[in-house]
Amino acid sequence: MNFSDFRLTLAYSVNGERRVTSSSDENIAVDCVVSDGRFTAKIAPTGKVRLISAEFSAPYAMRDDEVFFGAGYQSWTVSSEYYARDRQKGLLFPVNLFAFARKISGASGDYSFTKYGKNIFHSHGYTYFRRGDEMEFFGSVDESRAFTVFYNDVKNGVFTISKDVEGMDVTTECTLFDIVRYVGGYDEVFDKYAAAYVFKRKSNIPDLAGYTSWYNYFQNIDENVILRDLNGMTKIAGDRANIFQIDDGYESRVGDWFDVDKKKFPHGMKYIADSIHAKGYIAGLWVAPFAAEYKSRIAEEHPDWLLRDEKGKKVIGGVAWKGFYVLDTEKPEVRDYVRRVFATVFDEWGYDMVKLDFLYSACIVPRNGKSRGQLMHEAMTLLRECVGDKYLLGCGVPMTSSFGFVDACRTGCDVELSFKDRYYVRCTNQEIISAVHAVNNTVFRRHLNKRFFLNDPDVFFLRDGGAKPAVYTMAQKKLLAKVNNMFGSVLFVSDNAAEYDAEKTAVLLEAFRPFGGKITRAYKTSADSYRVDYELDGDKRVFEFEMKNGNYFDKKVNG
Repeated sequence: MNFSDFRLTLAYSVNGERRVTSSSDENIAVDCVVSDGRFTAKIAPTGKVRLISAEFSAPYAMRDDEVFFGAGYQSWTVSSEYYARDRQKGLLFPVNLFAFARKISGASGDYSFTKYGKNIFHSHGYTYFRRGDEMEFFGSVDESRAFTVFYNDVKNGVFTISKDVEGMDVTTECTLFDIVRYVGGYDEVFDKYAAAYVFKRKSNIPDLAGYTSWYNYFQNIDENVILRDLNGMTKIAGDRANIFQIDDGYESRVGDWFDVDKKKFPHGMKYIADSIHAKGYIAGLWVAPFAAEYKSRIAEEHPDWLLRDEKGKKVIGGVAWKGFYVLDTEKPEVRDYVRRVFATVFDEWGYDMVKLDFLYSACIVPRNGKSRGQLMHEAMTLLRECVGDKYLLGCGVPMTSSFGFVDACRTGCDVELSFKDRYYVRCTNQEIISAVHAVNNTVFRRHLNKRFFLNDPDVFFLRDGGAKPAVYTMAQKKLLAKVNNMFGSVLFVSDNAAEYDAEKTAVLLEAFRPFGGKITRAYKTSADSYRVDYELDGDKRVFEFEMKNGNYFDKKVNG
């Protein structure tokens, strides 16, 4: 495809009247610049216009032997390659049958503003068609005004580059589309994309390996557990580890970040950070800056800070903590509160890194004439301002909105405590907790690693018992550790490493060693099986594994 094959269509309203155009008219000037490798579209209204849709489409018949890459909306959303015969899943039965279930389960995804269905695929921010080893890549290089969604309509033979402009008012000239197209090998096209993207900053974060508390204890942490596991990590990993992160559970309720649970942490959070530093590790802390539990003090004392829908009802941000409200980042009081939270975390408590979670909630509702993409961009700008030169690990964040703002980023959903999917994975959203989905994203988002941030594939498990046992065979534990090591640069466990035997210790130390190889190709060979071709120490190797049972092999190949 060439950009000269595409046609632009804009729909907008002026004074409540809907208009459709493909070029300049009496209300809006349209300036398109098309070349083989780039397309830009600037619009300049004569007055205020409300955009309804913006699409740039071309005929395209997808071949049976090629795949389309569907980049998931946010960190947890499934991202994969699709053949024309496949289906990109949305909200599943029975969640999709009930309005409230759709609303709360779908809050973390794109279900309210993108199209799902048979023979149609979509991708956020960028995409590619792969034919063997050749890639035809398309990507937006600036997502500050609105999200870009690429649609591949196989049934009708149409490829569309669309902007999510819901709620977007335009009063002055702006660049609506800035899209690049590259043809070449996998690394070639992503190197070019990273070079072209409009970054706000480049990160200098080192590879990370260490501990996070969540997957063994969830919110049931306290000072004794944390210090015990800190000593265990130091004893087993030593300087092979470099980070120790406290996750959810130190605060009295989500949203009340100043209210540290004094029964759990009698010496406060600075004491914990100082203890981590004494071991020579980076001190990390989890925060969900835009979330407020239903019964949190901040929600009760500041109901005017909560995001409301068009009917004035409080917006629910998701199912975590049995549901939570969202702080409205458009309110100056909320932005000031967020700034005070981070000033406390960094300046008073002394932490070096924050893992910021459920960030998608900042843009659930378009408002004040701004699209979801603009709201998310402004929220990320606020967070980067607050974090300054400390480290920011993003999670639950629309992926392209994180580019240039985060130092590291989760690239998949939370890993389940069982290797086999729980029953509910088949009947809810595409952001659900799952080892299968997490590994899939780890493979298919590998191109982001060290081009846009450090990839965080989430934890691997080695423990046998613990507060929350991991239902994995030892072979499955080794497989998850190996996949994370090969494809990620943030390696975490949540175990008390002091309990490891010699075998587990060896697996941990090997996983914490940066992967020194080069992946040349990674793809699915069936619904549950993957093949990775890579080079290591001058040898060509093949690594194949199955997510159905965890079987795998890694061998040297000739040629």
